[in-house]
Amino acid sequence: MPTLSTFFGIIIRMCHDDHPPPHIHVEYQGFEALVDIASGRISAGDLPRKVAAIVQEWCLVLGASAGAAKQLGSCSAV
Repeated sequence: MPTLSTFFGIIIRMCHDDHPPPHIHVEYQGFEALVDIASGRISAGDLPRKVAAIVQEWCLVLGASAGAAKQLGSCSAV
């Protein structure tokens, strides 16, 4: 699964051409979650609260740039 970004120990990955809604896989120190790209909310799994807030901000900033959710595609389940 391709890695989109790595920062603060957070790894963000995605898969092309998988089930909707568009989402990313997030890993952090043994935690794993699926995060909706458009809202930045966790749809499956768990992350520490501060990490979830950082990832949500990352999604919202990315989503603000010309419909990034559509450009990124979607990911498979954790």
